[in-house]
Amino acid sequence: MNVVRTVIASLALATATPAFANTPAPAFDWAGLLPMVVIFVLFYFMLIRPQMKRAKEHKQMIDALQVGDEVITGGGVLGKVTKVTDTYVTLEIAKDTRVVVQRPSIQTVLPKGSIAAA
Repeated sequence: MNVVRTVIASLALATATPAFANTPAPAFDWAGLLPMVVIFVLFYFMLIRPQMKRAKEHKQMIDALQVGDEVITGGGVLGKVTKVTDTYVTLEIAKDTRVVVQRPSIQTVLPKGSIAAA
């Protein structure tokens, strides 16, 4: 009989409402979110924004390619532009030696006369 009373008492305690049940829930704490916002802002100004600026400058350089420009590709090939199409550029890397590369692979446009100096 003692066991039955213990079980009934424990069930009664488990279903009883706690004393703090009538208190309102605490408000959302914005201070916990603040470090994440600060980190995102830092990432934006230190990483994302400069990368977008470099990508925009590279696109403008690629769009401005003309025949006669001296360029370096991403693979380090130095050459003079002999033909420009929408997606490809033909480079003369030596006398009577031409290679076709994709436009985005052009890394740098050099000043005129750079190939002669190399």
